[in-house]
Amino acid sequence: MGETVEALVDAGKASAGPPLGPALGPSGVNVKQVIEEINSLTKDMEGMQVPVKVKVGDDKSFTITVGTPPASSLIKQILGIKKGSGEAGTVIAADLPLEKAIKVAKQKGPGLTGGDIKAMTSEILGVAKSMGLSCESKDPKEIQASIKSGELDDRF
Repeated sequence: MGETVEALVDAGKASAGPPLGPALGPSGVNVKQVIEEINSLTKDMEGMQVPVKVKVGDDKSFTITVGTPPASSLIKQILGIKKGSGEAGTVIAADLPLEKAIKVAKQKGPGLTGGDIKAMTSEILGVAKSMGLSCESKDPKEIQASIKSGELDDRF
C-alpha cells in the first residue's frame, strides 16, 4: 500500500535533512533521488516555501505532487518583501495594488475556496490584512466591501 509524506520545503533547496529525510528514510526509498526531483520540480518557485507530497509505493517507487505556495508567500514574492508586518493592524508593511491581488488569486486558483475571481481576490485581501498590508492605501476590508458591492467590477 505504501505511505505518503507531506512537507513544506524551500523551493529548489529541499535537503535530506528534516522534514523530508527522517520521514522518507524508513520507507526505503532513495531519499537523494526524491530530493533531486523535488528540487527540479520547484526550481522556478525559488525563494518560496512550497507544499510537496511524496507517495511511496510498496516497490520503493515514488510520485511527487507539488502544491501551490501559501498565499502569503505569493504576496511577498509579488511585492518583493521579506515578511509582513509584525504588528498587523498598527504597522503597514507594504501596499498591495488590487491588480497584484488579482494576479495572486489567479496563481493560487484552485487552492482558494472562492467561486469566482472576485471572491478569490477577496480571500487574498484577507491574507494581506493579516500580514499587515494595505491595498491601494486603504484597509483591505474596505476594498473587500467595494468588491462585494460591485463598485470595482470594471477592474476584474
